Amino acid sequence: MTTPTLHLYTDSSPNGFKITIALEELALPYTLHHIRIDQGQHRDPAFLTLNPHGRIPVLHDAETGITLFESAAILLYLADKTGRLLPSAPAEKWEAITWLMFHSASMGPILGQRVHAECFAVERNEIAIQRYRRLSEDIFAVLDARLAQRTWLAGNDFSIADIATFGWMHIARIIEFDFSRHLHLSAWHQRATQRPAVQRGIALPQPAVGP
Repeated sequence: MTTPTLHLYTDSSPNGFKITIALEELALPYTLHHIRIDQGQHRDPAFLTLNPHGRIPVLHDAETGITLFESAAILLYLADKTGRLLPSAPAEKWEAITWLMFHSASMGPILGQRVHAECFAVERNEIAIQRYRRLSEDIFAVLDARLAQRTWLAGNDFSIADIATFGWMHIARIIEFDFSRHLHLSAWHQRATQRPAVQRGIALPQPAVGP
């Protein structure tokens, strides 16, 4: 058996699930290295040589010698490497990239701050919590409107934009950030959840649990 050339360093988190889902969707062989953040393994010197910021996921491609961190960059790399999960038509391609950037620059940071404020902050700050709840509701509304007449974010095909967005929406559902009133977003979430590769991806390296 040929040794996989792709090495994924990850943990059970929204950012990590994006890459395990993509690799499972693409049916690419890879070696999974579980970086246990709760044990501080993301601060080990060996891991910091891969990502000096000490965050997962990291993908190393031994075939090309390329190492990447930041989930959006990894998703773009995998799409470019395989010619899949990114539409080929220019208009749809750039729609997918636009929504990938929306996830990276707006959705992810806002939901990440809400998770911290509501679930992990030592001192509960109600002003911050209400701010991030309002901002996340705005995010949900934007996504809901986008999905009102589309099966997936970039049109008819599941893409890296959907994978990136699902990573955070999966966690939002687990920790009960309710978005059920956004019917189109909820239907999209259900469609994505039913994909076998998504089901495998969110179980690696182990399923996420609530705080």
